[in-house]
Amino acid sequence: MTPIRARIGVLGLALVAGLATPASATAAPVTAATAPAPTVEERRLDGDAPREILRRSGFASAAPAFARGLGRADSYREARRLVAREGSALWRRAVDRVQGRGPARGDLSRDDDRPLYWARLGMTRELRTWEPGFGLSERQRAGLLDELERTSRGQRDIRLPQHRTGSGGGGKGVKRVLLTGFDPFTLDRDIRISNPSGAVALALDGTVIDTPDGPARVETAVFPVRWQDFAEGTVERALRPYLPKVDLFTTVSQGRVGKFDVERTNGAWRGGFPDNDNVSRTETVPVADPASQPQWTTTTLPYEAITAADTGRFPVLDNTAVTEIPAGGTEPVVRPDGPTPGSTAREGGGGNYLSNEIAYRATLLRDRLGLHGTLPGGHVHTPVLQFGPDNADPATGAVTDPDFVHNRLDIVAQTRAILAVAVSASGRDRS
Repeated sequence: MTPIRARIGVLGLALVAGLATPASATAAPVTAATAPAPTVEERRLDGDAPREILRRSGFASAAPAFARGLGRADSYREARRLVAREGSALWRRAVDRVQGRGPARGDLSRDDDRPLYWARLGMTRELRTWEPGFGLSERQRAGLLDELERTSRGQRDIRLPQHRTGSGGGGKGVKRVLLTGFDPFTLDRDIRISNPSGAVALALDGTVIDTPDGPARVETAVFPVRWQDFAEGTVERALRPYLPKVDLFTTVSQGRVGKFDVERTNGAWRGGFPDNDNVSRTETVPVADPASQPQWTTTTLPYEAITAADTGRFPVLDNTAVTEIPAGGTEPVVRPDGPTPGSTAREGGGGNYLSNEIAYRATLLRDRLGLHGTLPGGHVHTPVLQFGPDNADPATGAVTDPDFVHNRLDIVAQTRAILAVAVSASGRDRS
């Protein structure tokens, strides 16, 4: 999720007031002439690789079944109930498949995050182009699409446990961890791409990790790779109800080849790299109350413990570098040891794409909620998920291979181990 890292091989939980809200859409009825066309992202569904991924995972039936359900809806209220039900069902189906519950329904490896991504796009395309007989305003369609996005991404499925006391007075409570991942991206470069952070979210949702500080329950959600969704507050809206209730959070995305990074600093700058709709944004990260908006936010994850632990095959680095315009200066400067006083952000440790932005928004939310000193949270970049060396050509390569599966499983397992270290170290820090 960090274009800055393209040089080395990458294309890799808020205050309601955290963001400005765009003006409401007009409420004119949508007719056949004005029904929206599929988006750039949705049109990629027509490629061979997405169709193969859906077929080989058993998810090819999701969008057609959803369309049939829409066809039976005779009111907006009924449509909204259908959308909420089917969106949630898609998320649970994807989580169950990855975690080994129920039949695999296809020969694609169960750890794969891509069936959820492509099936969701099939459903949003059906909903976007649906023309019900009862008429549908632009605002109503937008509301249905928003509901489908939120439910199918696990954002309405976060179930935090109550803290419990162990028997005999010596037990530890169940820690509550919130983790986020992302959709695949850079699909015009290679439409076969999987995002390991999305795979992590599906693999860990609702699971319990045993740590030296006691058990930790993990709840997850995934986010789109689209600038506009972030500007409209999708991150803050999803995370704000839960940050005051969790013991630790981490946003996760794909970073650079061969390494995990714990990002020390996040910057308030969008660098312009195109998103999944091929839209570019180069600007300060748009939040409400910009007068109090900091240029930088910092991790409160226990980065020293994380980087010192043996968590898996990939090295885990404490990434302190940023790019800034120094106070009084005009040109960007790389700072290996973090920003200098009064500087203007151009890249956080995680670059200036949506991975940096989710880290910035989540940590800014933490701070605006007054939780900086009590809530460990920040961003972890995973290694790039690579295909095998004989399957690297996107034009001729297969949608999966043994190395691809092995690499994804290793990244998921190591992220889980990093979480265990972070929970344990944070518990010691607060004891």
